[in-house]
Amino acid sequence: MTDDRVYPASKPPAIVGGGGGATTNPTFPANKAQLYNANRPAYRPPAGRRRSSHSRGCCCRCCCWTIFVIILLILIAAAASAVVYLIYRPQRPSFTVSELKISTLNFTSATHLTTAISLSVIARNPNKNVGFSYDATDITLYKVSTGGDDDVVIGKGTISSFVHGKKNTTTLRSTIGSPPEDPDEISAGKLKGDLKAKKAVAIKIVLNSKVKVKMGSLKTPKSGIRVTCEGIKVVAPTGKKATTATTSAAKCKVDPRFKIWKITF
Repeated sequence: MTDDRVYPASKPPAIVGGGGGATTNPTFPANKAQLYNANRPAYRPPAGRRRSSHSRGCCCRCCCWTIFVIILLILIAAAASAVVYLIYRPQRPSFTVSELKISTLNFTSATHLTTAISLSVIARNPNKNVGFSYDATDITLYKVSTGGDDDVVIGKGTISSFVHGKKNTTTLRSTIGSPPEDPDEISAGKLKGDLKAKKAVAIKIVLNSKVKVKMGSLKTPKSGIRVTCEGIKVVAPTGKKATTATTSAAKCKVDPRFKIWKITF
């Protein structure tokens, strides 16, 4: 028994027209997704973000290299200082007040102080391989005040420039004259009372100078140095005979004004 049902063809047969060409497949309208994707521009990242991230990376690298170079220079300087210290073993110079004689210390007016003092200071260089070259040294003498008052300047002087050789002891002498400015009335009144009462007055000596250090062929730039000597007692003379200060308890402190010295010496 034969099957008389008709099955549709998978492809419609081509219809031959008068022109002899085949007809095209029918087109359907585009859906919403196709229309949206067709009109939507392609995504491109903003150029500005790339530049900013690139510049940040360059800045970070520059900062890292700068820090690295600074640390390297510090390490090199520390190593060089350590080598110099191990080779030369530098030490600070020392100073001692050997003599202080007062010829004149009195007031010729209400506040004008007349001063004539001779000072001798011994400078010692304990180094075998280190020398010092000093500029002219300024000397200031103070009357040490009590009760929180400021010290009163009673004299000024200078010491000429000198070279302090290796393992050398030098005696420095100076004449101290009247201060360039008169003390105020209150300070002058207190000092007058001490001088008239023949009391021992506490004196402080301050020396300020600049020094250059020589270690072998190496010379450092000039740097400041201050020497402060305390523990000195003086009594004003009554006549023409000078009085000698008591310096047995005097102690001098050397204070280099250059910070590297504080580490080296």
